[in-house]
Parts: sequence; structure tokens; C-alpha cells
Amino acid sequence: MTAPRIETDPAHGGRWTSLRAAGREWLWHRDEPRRPGAVPGDAFADAGGLEECVPTVRGTPDHGAAWTRPWQRSDGTESVDCPDFRLSRRIRSDGDRAVADYRLTAEPGYRFLWAAHALLALSEEARIGIRDGTPTRLYPDGGARWIPCSWPSQPGRTGGLDRLGPDDGTAVGAVVDTPQVYVRDGAATLCMAVEAEGQPVSVAVWRNLGGFPEQEPYRSVGVEPMLGRVFDLAAAGDGDAACVPPSGEVRWRLTLTAQTSEPCAPPAPRTEPEADTAPEDTDRKETRPWIC
Repeated sequence: MTAPRIETDPAHGGRWTSLRAAGREWLWHRDEPRRPGAVPGDAFADAGGLEECVPTVRGTPDHGAAWTRPWQRSDGTESVDCPDFRLSRRIRSDGDRAVADYRLTAEPGYRFLWAAHALLALSEEARIGIRDGTPTRLYPDGGARWIPCSWPSQPGRTGGLDRLGPDDGTAVGAVVDTPQVYVRDGAATLCMAVEAEGQPVSVAVWRNLGGFPEQEPYRSVGVEPMLGRVFDLAAAGDGDAACVPPSGEVRWRLTLTAQTSEPCAPPAPRTEPEADTAPEDTDRKETRPWIC
């Protein structure tokens, strides 16, 4: 196996524009004329790909503050300055996997959500792989209200969240209490895992089978490793959001692998990015769990 190949667009919010692995392109795209000219404060312009959503997904600012701002690239690190924080990432290949190491710096006590908002090009037969019974928060609409359930069940529906199928006019979101997920489509499997010591991690799923938006709906499927357990930072309870500790920084890692066989094995345990690969790695401080 070879590592997934990733292309990004720093000038336009740091969006991932390509994720090629296992002989195919995984990212879904759509024409959205508003996307190139988006500025802070704009409503989300959904062009597909993978957007870096931080410090929130839903709520204000819509899909976060980073996607509307230009990023800078220097010595393999890409970064963006937002009003309350600075976010840096370094993407590299490590054997048969792609690794994205992140670092957010802000005042201690700053709370945030982050999601690797990946919209995937999947067939109707694709399956989202998460352990059955995993605690899940189901969002039946575009608001902050959620319903507790167990993956992959949907309260009030017979079909599971793990199966896609044809368009049925529905659109639901979910936040699943797991650090890893795989997506199986035909002979190819994409696996993603997020690690962040001392911070809440999960996987968000956006299952839009032609039910969103209300005007001119289209199909889109998101599988999104994230920090936090809710879509809207304003609705985050205790332990639902990441929190900057006294060191003034939070570090995390996103790992991606792909293969054309059975679902991927879990990534090797790792507590934090290596000192020689993490972005802007100066004056390192010990990472400890921190609760705001």
C-alpha cells in the first residue's frame, strides 16, 4: 500500500482539494461560485472537498472562522490566523499512511470544536464502519438539538446510519463517540483516526440524501473526525468541546490510510505528534488533560 496523496489550497481557507488513495479520488466536489470569493462572516459556500471547521461547525461563524481566510505555507507547515487563535498543520506521508499534525494556540481556557469536514464521493452501496452500539448523538435537523442513540440506529427509522442507499429526501447529522472510522466503497476502504491527548474526540457523520438545503437540495455525505462532541460550540456542555490548557496550545493528529481489502486495522497508539514533525514545534510543553 502507498500513502494517500493530499492536495490543499492555502489561498482559499486551506481546503483539501484532493485525497487520492486505493486507486481513486475520495473527495466529492460541486460547483459553488461563491466559494472562491468567500470572506469572514459569509454563509457557508459548499464546494465539497475537506474544509477545516474551527472553532465551530454549526452556529456562528457558519462552519467556523478558518475556511474563509487565506492560509500561509512555509517549510511544509500551513497556518491561519483567526481572531482568537492560530491554527497550524503539517501534512506528510509516513509509510503507508498520511499524517496531519495540528497545533492550535490561544489563551488558556479557550474552548473550541474542530472538524475535518470531509465530503466524500461515495456510491449508494458504500458503508460507514463504526463499531455497533457506539454511543451516538443524532441531529434530526439543522439545529443544536440532538437525540441519544446507538450506532447505527436511527430512532423512528428502519435504515441504519451506516448504509447510504439512493436519495430519499432526508438529511441528518450524527456525532459518534469514537476516534476512528472507515468507509468501504466497492473494493476500496478509507480509514481515518483522530488522536488528541486530554481532549474529547469523535466522528461526525453528515448523511444528506437529497434533503438539504430546502431550496435545490443535493446529495452529500460527510465523514468527519473531530475534536468535541457537538456541532455548535454555543451548545457545548461540560466536556463537549476541546479546551486550551495552561500551556496555551492544543495538539492533535489525523491519520489516514486506504486499501483495497478488508477494513483497516486501528492505528498504532500514539499520545502526541513527534517533536520533529509537529507544526511550529518550539518550546514544547508537556501535554496533560485539561478541563475548562
